[in-house]
Amino acid sequence: MLYDVIIIGAGISGAMCSYSLAKYNVSVCVLEAGEDVAYGSTRANSAIVHAGYDAKEGSLKALLNVRGCEMMEKIARSLDVHYEKCGSLVIGFDERDREHIELLKRRGDINGVKDLRIIERDELMALEPYVSDDATCALLAPTAGIVCPYDLAFAVSENAVTNGAEFRFDFKVDKIECSDGIYSVYSGENCVQGKYVLNCAGLYCDEIANLAGDPLPFEIIPRRGEYMLLDKIESKIAHHTLFVTPSEKGKGILVSPTADGNIIVGPNANLVEEKSDTSVTYEGLDEIAEGARLIVPDINLKANITSFAGVRPTPSSGDFYIQASEKCKNFVHVAGIESPGLASSPAIGEYVVEILRKIGLALVSRENYIPTRSKDGNYKLFCDMTGEERAEAIKKNPAFAKMICRCENITEGDILGAIHRPIPAHTVDMVKRRTRSGMGRCQGGFCRTRVADIISRELGIPLSEVRKFTKNSKILYGKTK
Repeated sequence: MLYDVIIIGAGISGAMCSYSLAKYNVSVCVLEAGEDVAYGSTRANSAIVHAGYDAKEGSLKALLNVRGCEMMEKIARSLDVHYEKCGSLVIGFDERDREHIELLKRRGDINGVKDLRIIERDELMALEPYVSDDATCALLAPTAGIVCPYDLAFAVSENAVTNGAEFRFDFKVDKIECSDGIYSVYSGENCVQGKYVLNCAGLYCDEIANLAGDPLPFEIIPRRGEYMLLDKIESKIAHHTLFVTPSEKGKGILVSPTADGNIIVGPNANLVEEKSDTSVTYEGLDEIAEGARLIVPDINLKANITSFAGVRPTPSSGDFYIQASEKCKNFVHVAGIESPGLASSPAIGEYVVEILRKIGLALVSRENYIPTRSKDGNYKLFCDMTGEERAEAIKKNPAFAKMICRCENITEGDILGAIHRPIPAHTVDMVKRRTRSGMGRCQGGFCRTRVADIISRELGIPLSEVRKFTKNSKILYGKTK
């Protein structure tokens, strides 16, 4: 099949581009080197919908951050993605911090961020009573929010599939050719052909650009950030996303609620040689613990239920790079998408569609566009249902009456739904990211084997073939007796 648009990469940028194109009568194929949507940086970040005061005036980051923040709530609500407009606070401790906060306020006003204001210590303590006694002022950004990043990526991707897009996984692009206006994109012997190509490969955008014969005019620098995730019993410690004043390394270590009710702490920012280096270090955890205590001295880090790291594609240019190639006709780079890439993603999709329109892609609105995740509507977990909805769900499917994950109140019905969605889950971690089974206090100690049993049964494979996530991560290797 000859596709109208090939998207390389199923992180949040590629996923949101597929979602934006789903509204039009075009054929789309998304190619992903990993096994799932949100396989790379998207599944390991701060999950913050930044307001837009940090990006430099006049930058593409500033433009798309503010616009994306404005768009995010509507998209999340329409697709039943966990989202909360909790607001953010950049906290100052001395006069130097105050000067920087005033700079951020001026920059945010120029960028078009709404309702920004500087608050003094008394108001700050009324909003966040656990903040350090040394805090003197803060920049309050009420439009900032929090969202579940991988669920957002799943939701928009499922909407795209429901409207005709195709996703191909384990498709690591290793060759790109163009002949007579048709691109042939290869992974080994497998080939996909299309008229337009979007390079949304995140950390690997530079490698894809080289394969296309159009090297990026800047360097992609892998920068690792480590995190701690605290148990929900610590949710009272912060109601807004709490930052210190930013440095040359980025926005700094934060303390923030998550869209699912936990507290997240981090990240640090350290250069790494390998783009796949998501290791967590003792030194890194000590660093983020120290940063968290600067903001909230009494934070209970013993409530840490898991630690993880993500690698960001930091552009040496300091800005997003989204534009049509001058060397390769109908080839568009969507590169250097670091923070605030998640917040900017709805606007990135919108922006890319307009680039495609300008370079010649005919975009006719889809008459039968389906605005939800599937033809039957959205997916609501049992724990998110009202009492009436739960009773009706159990009546239709008794599997909703069987609890599998006690920490997060996830039922067998939820897990069956994940396995049979438009982009189906076939590993334990794929189910986890779609349902939150295994993300609670016990981190899968109770439910992992039960989830594996359900996957084995539903996919008709031996239990010994069920994997945690990657190809070499089998849960079991055979019988012991």
